[in-house]
Amino acid sequence: MNGESNLDNRLRLCAEYVRRGSRPADIGTDHAYLPVWLCRNGVCPSAIAADINPEPLSRGRLTVENAKLTGKIELRLSDGLSAISADEADDIVIAGMGGELIAKIIESCNWAKSPDKHFILQPMTKSEALICYLCQNSFKIESQECCEAGGKCYTVLSVYYTGEKAAADELYYYTGELHPLENETHLRYLSGSIARLRKQALGEARFGVLADRLEEFCGKG
Repeated sequence: MNGESNLDNRLRLCAEYVRRGSRPADIGTDHAYLPVWLCRNGVCPSAIAADINPEPLSRGRLTVENAKLTGKIELRLSDGLSAISADEADDIVIAGMGGELIAKIIESCNWAKSPDKHFILQPMTKSEALICYLCQNSFKIESQECCEAGGKCYTVLSVYYTGEKAAADELYYYTGELHPLENETHLRYLSGSIARLRKQALGEARFGVLADRLEEFCGKG
């Protein structure tokens, strides 16, 4: 992938949720493809590209230098959001991690629960654990979409803190704001969740009940 000009579908979907003119922080940036794309295309005037390890930051620095954006994108060593202050970022992208780790990063940030912050979240696994955390900690999923990249299906959530705890049952942790009866990509994503629940049901029957409910939600029941 040419990080200077192109993003794969997964990162492009994340980019679509970043607000024009915002100051994004890309957590777990790896090659800094997303911040470079946002700045080169005039979506954002500047950005922070953060990672917990020095090696991904080195790769990111090379991408930034090749794009001649050293003055606009700051590379920062950070464990989650620990090295980023509230006045430095408006839109926070956390992509390419497990849902439980994303929830932990948000929970560990003392300024995350602020209505003026916008989170763009792309869990690689355990999206249901992330949505459960969001509901129980007064975050609202404003929008959710799915895409296909590299033969796999991914979901991205646009999230804000509201201060109002959402009342949701366990099925919602799997469905979120997806609409499988109207969107084939949503259906494909949730079909993967059904398959995983069927496997879990071999060890615990309640997952089979959840799989049945999710199939009905998807119009398969």
